[in-house]
Amino acid sequence: MMTRPIHPYAVLALAILLPGMGHVAVGQPQRGLGIAFFSLLLALISFHLTTPDQSFIGRSAFGLFVWALSIPDAYRLARLRYALWQRRRETAVP
Repeated sequence: MMTRPIHPYAVLALAILLPGMGHVAVGQPQRGLGIAFFSLLLALISFHLTTPDQSFIGRSAFGLFVWALSIPDAYRLARLRYALWQRRRETAVP
């Protein structure tokens, strides 16, 4: 029997708050830490490539882009895992 997974909305909140942590919560720590690393790395690269008169969001745009792409991916993985758990629970023989 599978243990109850984290609710997809909780994973969504984690993914919005910290880059990669939604993936860690879903059970894919390597993917999550990779996303966190590349978000930080690309934010630093774009920070150094832009001029100081740009806004913070403009200066860290590459990292924010990776972070934004990771949010729906973590939520999708959580929804799939949660639906699989529900299906197995419904079809389990009592």
